Amino acid sequence: MTVLARKVAATPVRLATDTSQRIVDLVAPTNAAARTELMGIVGVASSLITEESMKSSPIIVTGDGPRVRLYCLYGEDAIEGSKTNEATIPGSPAETGDAWKMSLPCPSDDLEWVRASLKKRSTRVTARDVSETTLPEEADEDTATSASAATINMESFLRP
Repeated sequence: MTVLARKVAATPVRLATDTSQRIVDLVAPTNAAARTELMGIVGVASSLITEESMKSSPIIVTGDGPRVRLYCLYGEDAIEGSKTNEATIPGSPAETGDAWKMSLPCPSDDLEWVRASLKKRSTRVTARDVSETTLPEEADEDTATSASAATINMESFLRP
């Protein structure tokens, strides 16, 4: 699986709403339906950007195409800009098919209201605890890979 990462300058370079708009522009530059859905959650996303939820835990976009991880840069990192990468996302999942989904990192104290708010506004955007840097299915894939590696009979494998 191909994974692309982007780092978007947030506060104080941009307001949280402008940062959220920049993320929409990266994820869905031409897909009108995806843009409309993402614009519907700008308030919630902006709140999470303000709380610096995306500093160490990414927004994750999945679907057809590469898996996309979007981080936000804050403070001096955002101002200085050397770590910023806001290049277009070739084959963004929201551009290449109808099966895209987005997961937003959220502080555990806010998770309940954020999930409820997102559920009212979107069928594709969900929230996960900020401590979860991967999606549950990614953890399942890692476990499956580890389990299959553990079942290799090394004695038979190395036999001439």
